[in-house]
Amino acid sequence: MDYQLILAFLGGVGVLLFLILVWKVNAFISLLVGSIVVGLVSGMNPSEVMDNVVKGMGDTLGFVATVVGLGSIIGAILEATGSTEGLARSMLSRMGESRSRLALSISGFMIAIPVFFDVAFIILVPMVYALRQKTGKSLLYFALPLLASLAVTHAFIPPTPGPIAVADILGADLGWIIFFGLIVGIPATIVGGILFGGFISSRISTIGEENLLIDSDLRISTSNPPAHLIAFVILLPILLILGNTLSKSIIGTQEEGIWMWIQFLGHPIMALIITTAVAMVTLGIKYGATLDQLKDVAGRSLGPAGIIILITGAGGVFKQMLVTSGVGSMLAQQAASWQLSYIWLAFILALIVRLVQGSATVAMITAAGIVAPILAGTQVTSPQLALIVLSIAAGASGFSHVNDSGFWLVNKYLHLSEIDTIKSWTAMTGVISITSIVLISIIMLLI
Repeated sequence: MDYQLILAFLGGVGVLLFLILVWKVNAFISLLVGSIVVGLVSGMNPSEVMDNVVKGMGDTLGFVATVVGLGSIIGAILEATGSTEGLARSMLSRMGESRSRLALSISGFMIAIPVFFDVAFIILVPMVYALRQKTGKSLLYFALPLLASLAVTHAFIPPTPGPIAVADILGADLGWIIFFGLIVGIPATIVGGILFGGFISSRISTIGEENLLIDSDLRISTSNPPAHLIAFVILLPILLILGNTLSKSIIGTQEEGIWMWIQFLGHPIMALIITTAVAMVTLGIKYGATLDQLKDVAGRSLGPAGIIILITGAGGVFKQMLVTSGVGSMLAQQAASWQLSYIWLAFILALIVRLVQGSATVAMITAAGIVAPILAGTQVTSPQLALIVLSIAAGASGFSHVNDSGFWLVNKYLHLSEIDTIKSWTAMTGVISITSIVLISIIMLLI
């Protein structure tokens, strides 16, 4: 056992968590500093350390920056044109009050594919208030199905940043991630949001004050697009990416004929470019938005995306340093000696980081950086690799508590005490996490 490599790993992770938790340093800087500590303590010379910083950042961002940037623009267009709210209202109208919780869950599941978790929740929470006032039932009765779907999609379904980043770090196929993400995510949403949500909401009372925090000045359309068009735009990149994956699974990579074009159009970057153009025309210009307004919306969306892109790049640096220093090989040997499956190893690592520092995205990226060198050289199929990505997502989704901004978002908007937020939101994310990893383990045994 190489104790210097163990010290390098523990020192790097320790510095990373210390900077985030104690000094409240941004995760981007913390990941970079932690990576440098791994390199130096493992015995790499300083110039080699910095070369690997550049390599890790460059190798990761070539794909992630483009996909996250395009996904953010699509989400901002949906938000600014009123499409997110319009889709949810249409679902509620069509499904009726008796199935309003299911309608909220389906709406949240779809909307959170291109829209960030907190933005989607803030946009849709007025409907939770309206249903509460109409029925007299607890806010949680309606809010938890919505929150469950948002949380699951945020972690499980590309092109949200977390699974995009982990897929790139591990080299997984997005089509398989989407496919298995739907198989795992839909039951997890039902169990966590509808079943557990119905159980816990009857045991916690909520005030249900009116919420007036939605900024209508951000609207750029003069009328609302129809629900079927909104759903088409949201599902378009997913269908294109799945078409690409399916064609490769059936006939392999093609360089001529119609299959070549299916794979070209289904490449994640091309799929999102097409969807961006379709969203601008069909949701924006067709319903009264100007090109200048759409340009402004796109520009504003890249601010939050930039932070996630940089954190993802730093996660790539962390992975690169573990590989080059030899720490990754050491971890792989230790994992083999523990006889712990890759699924559960990835899940536990992500859950630990999540519990310690709070952010699901940071937990996913950090865990992926650790798992990637462990998987290097192993005989893992593309579907199995997708399940490992989802096991990281399952761990990173679990047991959100006071160090997670999502905890306080729920606490504030639903007017809960801290203990009631733990009983409802924290417990629900735990149910989602456990349900997901159980389903992932079953699927892993079957493929």
